Amino acid sequence: MAALTPSVTVAVVGAGAMGQGIAQVAAQAGHPVLLVDTRPGAAQAAVGSIAKALTALVEKGKRTAAERDATVGRLRAVDGLSDLAPAGLVVEAIVEDLDVKRRLFAELEGIVGEDAILATNTSSLSVTAIGAGVRRPERLAGLHFFNPAPLMALVEIVSGLATDAAVLDTLFDTAKGWGKSPVRCRSTPGFIVNRVARPFYAEGLRLVQEQAADPATIDAIAREAGGFRMGPFELMDLIGHDVNFAVTRSVHAAYFGDPRFQPSLIQQELVEAGRLGRKSGHGFYDHGPGAAKPAPHTAELAAKPDRLLVQGDLGPAASLVGLLREAGIAVEETAGPGLLVVDGVTLALTDGRTATARAVEDRIAPLVLFDLALDYAKASRVALAPADGTPAEALAVAAGLFQALGKAVSVIDDAPGLVVMRTVAMLASEAADAAMQGVASAADIDIAMTKGVNYPLGPLAWADRIGLPHVLAVLDALARTYGEDRYRASALLRRKISGGNRFHG
Repeated sequence: MAALTPSVTVAVVGAGAMGQGIAQVAAQAGHPVLLVDTRPGAAQAAVGSIAKALTALVEKGKRTAAERDATVGRLRAVDGLSDLAPAGLVVEAIVEDLDVKRRLFAELEGIVGEDAILATNTSSLSVTAIGAGVRRPERLAGLHFFNPAPLMALVEIVSGLATDAAVLDTLFDTAKGWGKSPVRCRSTPGFIVNRVARPFYAEGLRLVQEQAADPATIDAIAREAGGFRMGPFELMDLIGHDVNFAVTRSVHAAYFGDPRFQPSLIQQELVEAGRLGRKSGHGFYDHGPGAAKPAPHTAELAAKPDRLLVQGDLGPAASLVGLLREAGIAVEETAGPGLLVVDGVTLALTDGRTATARAVEDRIAPLVLFDLALDYAKASRVALAPADGTPAEALAVAAGLFQALGKAVSVIDDAPGLVVMRTVAMLASEAADAAMQGVASAADIDIAMTKGVNYPLGPLAWADRIGLPHVLAVLDALARTYGEDRYRASALLRRKISGGNRFHG
């Protein structure tokens, strides 16, 4: 099968935000679209909302009036499922309830033609389980859009156990023809994005629980050093804590209590308090009228050093050497274990150990660790963590070094792996496990995470850039520190290192 031609009618069941968005995408691609909802008037109202949204685009010069009118002209609200008989593709976007979805598809089988494709937009339910309720499960697949569907590029094409390969090919090519970035995956809990993204939230929540830093500071570090579009707390407030917490609980339960997906007591408390984020006016942040967002903790300006010693290869932080020279600091390079020494203070990129443990084990004092940055040249903030007992004067020397490069400095408590390195290592490990288990290819996983949740790099590509041995060292150090299976490194990551390979290339 090839992509569905624009002459094929697409039906969308469910006229909520997601169904409305999918209907708009299909209509913009040239398909006649039938929209139905059990709520009286909801489908017609959705058509009106789409027209309004398109009119706003016309006013901004992003669409022509003719394009708007053609798109709206392809949309038709219908009264019931029986009106969907002409559809060659039916996309379900209704409540996340397995029994309800099964009943819907069983009814649709008796209405649409034998060649029609049935697709579910479920984000959390098993496509295999949904397909088990129909007579011909081979024509049912997942077509998981991300909200808002007209804007988000990613579509997960999800195969159930019985889904026909030709159906998956057609959906993939159709989604691509609609201007989307489709990826293929198996029907496993969370598919790609909702599984692999869990550590992004979980590690931020863990750091707050351990009082390593406050949400505003962690968010700033994630954005300004890690290159993420939003920090974990900003994003959870946007998504809604009821939704985010429910997904985490669902994935945790689906994997039989795997500690990697353990929900957070902090987030549970927010949900219990009704602090759901932006939609309720309060989450980690106050979103009420006139409320000011708290500023991240930023170190006071310290003196710029005149010179420093670089001992060995700095690995993922090697670009700092050139930046320091450009800043007018005299740099001497010698052999060594990958350290910076300035005015008697030693700085090192985190390897997953706490600064306190590393200072003792490597016999270095005073020691200050610094965090990973996506690009040290472009990063506007860097996180530091001093070993216990580090004098304030030594910490000021470390801060002054990065401030001389034009970076804001956030000092956090001595948390293993700091913020960005710890988060990226956990994302990479989860992505590696998904690839190892055949959920999706390494390439599709990275596409999903960049297109679906706007990560600056796919986690596996990022692990390649950092160096797989360094990522593994961070994970193993986290596992030793906490003594929890939550931080176990993916077996595929270990295998890639043993074979001298990378995830890409």
